[in-house]
Amino acid sequence: MKNYLRKTLWCVTLAFLAATFGCAGGKTAKNPKAADSNAVNDTIGMYAEIFASNVIPVSNYALVGGLNGTGSSECPPQIRENLKKYILQRLGGAKVDVDALINSPDTAVVVVEGTIPPAASKNQRFDLRVTALPGTQTTSLEGGWLYGTNLFDTQQGSTSIKPLATAEGPVFVDSTVSDSQDQRVGYVLGGGSVIEEYKVNLALRVPDYRVVSQIRNRINERFGYETAMALTPGNIELRIPTKYIDAKGRFIQLVRATHLFDSPELTAKRLMTNIEKLAGSKDKNPSEIALEAMGNIAVPKLAALLNSSDPEVRLRAARCMFNLGDQRGKEALWGMATDKNSPYRIEAINALVNVSAGQDATSMFRSLLRDDNLTARLIAYDKLLRLKDTSVSRRLIANSFYLDQITEAGKPAILISRRDQACIAIFGAPIYCRSNTFIETPDGTITINVPAGEKYATIIRRHPKRKDTIIQLKSSLDIADIIETLCREPLTPTAEGGPGLGVPYSTLVGLLNKMVDSGAVQAEFYAGPFPKNMPIIKK
Repeated sequence: MKNYLRKTLWCVTLAFLAATFGCAGGKTAKNPKAADSNAVNDTIGMYAEIFASNVIPVSNYALVGGLNGTGSSECPPQIRENLKKYILQRLGGAKVDVDALINSPDTAVVVVEGTIPPAASKNQRFDLRVTALPGTQTTSLEGGWLYGTNLFDTQQGSTSIKPLATAEGPVFVDSTVSDSQDQRVGYVLGGGSVIEEYKVNLALRVPDYRVVSQIRNRINERFGYETAMALTPGNIELRIPTKYIDAKGRFIQLVRATHLFDSPELTAKRLMTNIEKLAGSKDKNPSEIALEAMGNIAVPKLAALLNSSDPEVRLRAARCMFNLGDQRGKEALWGMATDKNSPYRIEAINALVNVSAGQDATSMFRSLLRDDNLTARLIAYDKLLRLKDTSVSRRLIANSFYLDQITEAGKPAILISRRDQACIAIFGAPIYCRSNTFIETPDGTITINVPAGEKYATIIRRHPKRKDTIIQLKSSLDIADIIETLCREPLTPTAEGGPGLGVPYSTLVGLLNKMVDSGAVQAEFYAGPFPKNMPIIKK
């Protein structure tokens, strides 16, 4: 969920990615040895290009199991052979009839597709789409589990090359858009895992031993020891500092804007030039980046802009100061964050997510949990979750999804994740189901019944193929308890409670949607963005 919120609230356009991760391009190659040391605008970006991996589409064929008769046996011979080899390799010599497994109506062969993010870190998670093979008799992937597989560069067109990622996890078939949603297409939220780190490299336009050492030393001086490592006279490998792990694009911009040559006179000129641009130019981002790249020496000039009549100037000056560790920047940002009339309120809240842990941070973000603005509440929730604050409790349900309960959270709301990590977040917990309630799935296999005046919910699950096979459990009216009773593993008591009904996440999402729509649960229902960048849907 953490990674989902961060991407939801910090998403970038393709144009930004190109500007951030692409080449510096369009500039004449320049030899630093011959550079005019009095040039105000000489930056590392003028002498070198920074390269980072672009998005990489990956795919493979795989098997989804646990389908309760909605799968099929069809599988092209070549795909079947590849699946058999991989499955047998994974089983490590165990005797299994793989053909029978593939032929079972409880499994389906699928195409797995995903996109490795730019400059991805090792083990970084990303979403996957799974689609039943065209022409097969598979009717639904609902409730299925994607068995482990490797993913390869789609553009290479061959699975004989080195795998770039692995894939595995529960399949989510969305039921919040419409009842006619294609059941043959699903998602594995955060089901992809990057195998190796993707390095960021800096390439000199004119290779030179002395210059590469100067650039390496300048970067390490500004961003920390071992941030840059010179590999050849023309190449430097960059390590993303911990501070910028979630802001890789900004780090690359800062490296580009860092000056290689310096002197008191040059510093004064650069400060004046960029302060004037920040205060008066239409495109203020280059000057903000340039000032942050200069470091703490820019703080006194930035402080003067905190009183600007232009709210964007105040935001950028405060953000820059905060990133440089100045307390006045944090105070100015918090002032904007609590001003509901500020046009840059959400930007200010976003900037504050890097505030250090402590009573000050928890107090700030706890107050935002009660905000009327959903985005503000989501940012606060994400921050408090990372701080391990007691206002947010998290529990893993059936090794499939997280159940988060957020107290002190204002208006009751239920948020379901459809990206990065399967998660149900209950704002204003505990929330209770009303009596005189009857909720049923479209196929009639699951019902939640609370007779009038009853203090417990009766939850029934019927076998999808044997209607006379019924499991019945009781739950309190706390919606969190109902969720756990529905989804915990069947027949296996856990430390958190008794056995559950094994209901998959996607089915649970549909039930919660109906409970809110029917008035059985008095709360707002929010469906988070899809992997396809769908907007948040409020019902």
